[in-house]
Amino acid sequence: NPAEEPIPVLPTVHYNMGGIPTNYFAEVLRPTKDNPDAVTPGLMAIGECACASVHGANRLGTNSLLDIVVFGRAAARRAVELIKPDTPHKRLPASSADMALSRLDRLRYAKGDLRTSEIRLKLQKVMQSNAAVFRDKDVLEEGRDTVDAITASVENIRLSDRSMIWNSDLVEALELENLLCCSQATIHSAVAREESRGAHAREDFPDRNDEKWMKHSLAWIDEGGKVTLGYRPVHTWTLTDEVDYIEPKARVY
Repeated sequence: NPAEEPIPVLPTVHYNMGGIPTNYFAEVLRPTKDNPDAVTPGLMAIGECACASVHGANRLGTNSLLDIVVFGRAAARRAVELIKPDTPHKRLPASSADMALSRLDRLRYAKGDLRTSEIRLKLQKVMQSNAAVFRDKDVLEEGRDTVDAITASVENIRLSDRSMIWNSDLVEALELENLLCCSQATIHSAVAREESRGAHAREDFPDRNDEKWMKHSLAWIDEGGKVTLGYRPVHTWTLTDEVDYIEPKARVY
């Protein structure tokens, strides 16, 4: 009863400042050693799933709406430039859909001991306790190891609904796998980044270190759940001579 007792308030995820790396045309990047801005032809990403690197390490309020409007338009214009009517398409192999279908069947027919909700709750708790705004090495490493163990436990998942129609059980399991990928990328990157920057506040490394960490963290996750980290340089130039590059600075209140 809010008239008699305080309403419980719990912090949770509001926005993901990382995401699929893109350029300012919304084309998905696949960085290589020789070209950190190499493009994946034909693939685009916009909105919160994408990271066009306009927010830095701490997005300002309402800027996500601007992000959607600006890069949604940029993606549409770029698509018009790239896609020409009547262009012949290389025939796809007959097995093109096999990987996606096998993922669905693997989950639909899973007969383990753990329900999706059980695994998801464990993930929620560890990310809340070990990947909150203020972190340190011990807390992050404990969380990283726990998240990796939770990821491995998906092999023991159980679904009760095996249908392909309105199967919310399957949808939740697919969402869980996506949540695990995001959580692994987040916490592994946080362990490695020994500085404080934006929303990443390390109590054992309270200062920003541009000399070592002025770069984007990249994460690759293989089929076995192993995370490999890499990095991509930050652009320190503008698209026009009409404005100057703004040096990074702390966001203080």
